[in-house]
Amino acid sequence: MMVDSAQTVAFDDLALVAQAKQGDRSAFTELVNRHARKIFRLARHITKNDQDAEDVLQETFLKAYSRLDQFHGDSKFYTWLVRIGVNESLMKIRRRKDGKFVALDQELETGEGTFVKELRADAENPEEHYSREEIHQALSGAIDSLAEAYKTVFVLRDVDGLSTEETAEALELSVPAVKSRLLRARLQLRDKLKRVWGGNGHYAQNHV
Repeated sequence: MMVDSAQTVAFDDLALVAQAKQGDRSAFTELVNRHARKIFRLARHITKNDQDAEDVLQETFLKAYSRLDQFHGDSKFYTWLVRIGVNESLMKIRRRKDGKFVALDQELETGEGTFVKELRADAENPEEHYSREEIHQALSGAIDSLAEAYKTVFVLRDVDGLSTEETAEALELSVPAVKSRLLRARLQLRDKLKRVWGGNGHYAQNHV
């Protein structure tokens, strides 16, 4: 039977966690090397600040290391790690509100096609009129304006690429709740970006 790469990583993670629990620090270092980049990216999307994301990254792995005995292998290690990272990120932004944009350097894969492409189609190809930077800025501003509950689900599911089930587990929500929040987030983003770009693709700069 073929085992896909995601399953292989999950199995390897469990073995590394078991070794780390036995005091093998190199095993935990390998877990950090595997997942640090994704945790940093997730933290940056939520906090909208590189320095805060660095702090969240460190706190996430420090807490994960100190709480390894609480991980029983009922879920993927990365999903458990994401839960810690999200909590740390939310604590960080509750301490300060700076209003900066979320940085988005890639199109968002929703599992139903690429989200940016769908939005562009509705707005009659705004990239024909505006630079990629302006489009990213508008999308970033729209995401940033979402309510926290919707934004976190959207970032985890559509930006960081977690499955609906993994997102639900990371946020300790039901799958229907994640689906409902994700739908609301996508619809609100579509509406906000239509207002930004205008019904015929004309960029309304006063909305950015």
